[in-house]
Amino acid sequence: MLKLVGALLIPIAISGSANAANVASDLLVASAGDVAAIPGWYLQSALKVPDDLSALSSPGADSSSWYRVSGRGTVMAGLLENGVYNETEMFYSDNMESMSDTSFESPWIYREVFKMSPSEGQYFTLKTHGITSKADIYLNGILIATSDQQQGSYGGLQYDLTDHIQEGDNCILIRAFPTNYLRDFAMGFVDWNPYPADNGTGVWRNVELSQTGSVSMSPFRILTDFTKPPTEIVNVTFRTELFNHESEAHRVMVNGTVTLRDGSAAAQICDTFDLKPNERKTVSIKASIRNPDIWWPARWGGQPLYTIQADTIIQGPRELVSDRSSSQRFGIRHVSSKLNGFNDTEFTVNGEPFQVIGAGYGPDIFMRFDEDRVEKIFTYLLDMGMNTVRLEGKQEHPELYELADRMGVMVLAGWECCDKWEGWEYNEDADGIKWEDPDYLIARASMLHEAEMMQAHPSMLGFLVGSDYWPDDQATEVYLDALQDMDWSNPVIASASMRGYPEALGPSGMKMNGPYDWVPPNYWYGDQEGAAFGFGSELGAGVGTPEMRSLKKFMSDDDLETLWTQPDADLYHMSRYDSHFYDRSIYNKALYSRYGKPVSVDDYVLKSQMADYEATRAQYEAYSTRKNATRPATGLIYWMLNSAWPNLHWQLFDYYLSPMAAYFGTKVGARMEHVAYDYESRNIWLINHSVENEGQRQVLIDVIDTHGNKLSGTKVNITTTPHSAKPVSSVDAINTIQDVAFLRLILCDPKSDLVISRNVYWVSQTTDVLDWSKSNFFTTPVTTFANYTKLQSLPTANIKVLLRPQRSTSSTYGLTQAEVQLENESGVPAFFIRLNAIHASENAEVAPVYWSDNYITLWPKEKLRVTVAFQGNLRQTN
Repeated sequence: MLKLVGALLIPIAISGSANAANVASDLLVASAGDVAAIPGWYLQSALKVPDDLSALSSPGADSSSWYRVSGRGTVMAGLLENGVYNETEMFYSDNMESMSDTSFESPWIYREVFKMSPSEGQYFTLKTHGITSKADIYLNGILIATSDQQQGSYGGLQYDLTDHIQEGDNCILIRAFPTNYLRDFAMGFVDWNPYPADNGTGVWRNVELSQTGSVSMSPFRILTDFTKPPTEIVNVTFRTELFNHESEAHRVMVNGTVTLRDGSAAAQICDTFDLKPNERKTVSIKASIRNPDIWWPARWGGQPLYTIQADTIIQGPRELVSDRSSSQRFGIRHVSSKLNGFNDTEFTVNGEPFQVIGAGYGPDIFMRFDEDRVEKIFTYLLDMGMNTVRLEGKQEHPELYELADRMGVMVLAGWECCDKWEGWEYNEDADGIKWEDPDYLIARASMLHEAEMMQAHPSMLGFLVGSDYWPDDQATEVYLDALQDMDWSNPVIASASMRGYPEALGPSGMKMNGPYDWVPPNYWYGDQEGAAFGFGSELGAGVGTPEMRSLKKFMSDDDLETLWTQPDADLYHMSRYDSHFYDRSIYNKALYSRYGKPVSVDDYVLKSQMADYEATRAQYEAYSTRKNATRPATGLIYWMLNSAWPNLHWQLFDYYLSPMAAYFGTKVGARMEHVAYDYESRNIWLINHSVENEGQRQVLIDVIDTHGNKLSGTKVNITTTPHSAKPVSSVDAINTIQDVAFLRLILCDPKSDLVISRNVYWVSQTTDVLDWSKSNFFTTPVTTFANYTKLQSLPTANIKVLLRPQRSTSSTYGLTQAEVQLENESGVPAFFIRLNAIHASENAEVAPVYWSDNYITLWPKEKLRVTVAFQGNLRQTN
């Protein structure tokens, strides 16, 4: 057993918070410019209600005995909300397998009654934003839309309700049909996890009602002429679609204000337009913003946002507000991409080369959206040093993009792989039913809606119109036409792979060669497959093992026994049963060979943390060291950032928002300024991801053996420059070690004596040998493993811990902060110390929690300070 890995427990008392009550008016919408989402629904299986939906959609019908659910959510989300199922029980062991019943094979009914008071000259529109998989929509006994019209998870459409809205009570009813991922344009999980029992069926996004006068306006699409700083004036174009609902002509004025964050005016917009009877017209209004505040990704600068709000005013015979835009925030920035000489995609942001350092986002398995949780996920992403999140067909809601705008997270969005979304005639690998003519109409509606939702957000990096495969020529034309209609100004990329491309888009410049399962750290320093060159759109060593406290929340004692005693066993909390990733056999073969056979489940989890730490750190470091190589590494998306449910792999923190070793391996490997060890060449690299940091740096390179004996010590002075990776030195002492040694790299600013980065490796006399010729899409086999079994018999070290509260800084506003001083009082190294913050009263982990560093190895007699931030109160105990 590994003797020197410990968990230092810091007791913390957490204070609670209260939710504010919401007060709604009697009328859903009351005047021109009002837009309101249906606030909630009564939900019931179609098997338990009358077949006459016209009668059931009349206001007088009774649905009071149905389930009361939120305004947006899948069927399963609604049942969980009502206690029909319990999430904790459902996620425990393989219990979710028994949650299916025949009701999920039939439609489900969403019904709500709301009050209205229509008047002459007022027009009403129903806006859907996507219903899975398709739906019939009724209002007051009238069929408004059939399931032939309302299709697709992203099928945002509008329906005229003016002739059907009545005084007093009105009733809307939606019959959502069961989803089949191979038949429908839905949100599938492919091999990410088991499928939810309802396949995501339901009204998962808001359904809105809007009221306008004779002329309505669409949300603004916003374009600027900004390319890079510095600039004194930015010209902004605000584009909207005006629609005259009446059979007489109208002259309208669009009048609005652009404001800064503090509410002061930055520009005015005003123009007048003539509309013919029943005419739709796209109009543009220009404005200039002087001395603009520029929006930057979080690591490079601030995220200033402007707000545009405007009214559409009918000019005669008297001025009358006909519609009012919602306040839209936007940022001034510029994104572009190009193919370099190797046909690899390179992005720039505001004229600066932008190496994508990111991971793939996983939504909730039941498509529940919790804005606070997503904010915590994005905070973790930034805390790890990443700059981009990839959405593979899980576009979620406007709040996600608003969060990304405010936090400086770049978003690479796109459609998903493998099912109906890629069922083009040429693609024999896709399981989905092949596209027919109506499918291209659904694709167009989906692209129009998503582009309109995303277009003005400065966080948008680009859109992938294919994932594993590229769209056929007809789909490409549909997508590009829709994007053009929405004034899309960001990069459009054919797919996430290099398998092929449509002529209209050209090569994607992205590779998807894996791995998705375990590979050794030196893999990333190779020159094949997913190694650090080009743009890796989804790849990783398949790691992300939760710690024991989290494992016990979703795994039974028998599950845990299987986890460490049966290395080739199928595991329910991996991927789907029919995928390559339903077991940990590849991972476990390496784990047992490199670290020794586990003697308990705790020992297994401990060794897994070590393997996961070195796996993620090596990937991010390798891509960083090769950022300006002959064939540069232009970007990577780790597979994945987070999981949709309690999982055993493909995550950097677990479902309960507890970070583990994979998190801190990533955090070290993706630091802004950093010094890293190349496992293959045994060279040291100086990394600088910043846009402005430069000057003299000092690198300290120390090697000791497992008893603390010094093998070598080197000090190197070097100059750093922005956007660079430079070789520093080789580590010759690695050749002299007997079994295992520790390598410590410290990066300092010699002027201030500030330690910028500290990094410790455990290095074996033997190296992992890869058989590249036998690579497949998920791994590259290893013929000889590095030997770290010596770590099982390290001498004991004594650690002294001192905890000090700290004042919060602006970057951690609202969080309690503390400093932890660690001192190794021994003459031997203290290896892989885990710091853990614990609720004093519950003996549960604090989550989320933000450590400056963790899973730490200390040199003999070394002192080290780390910080921690969390929500709650600090209480120190003896």
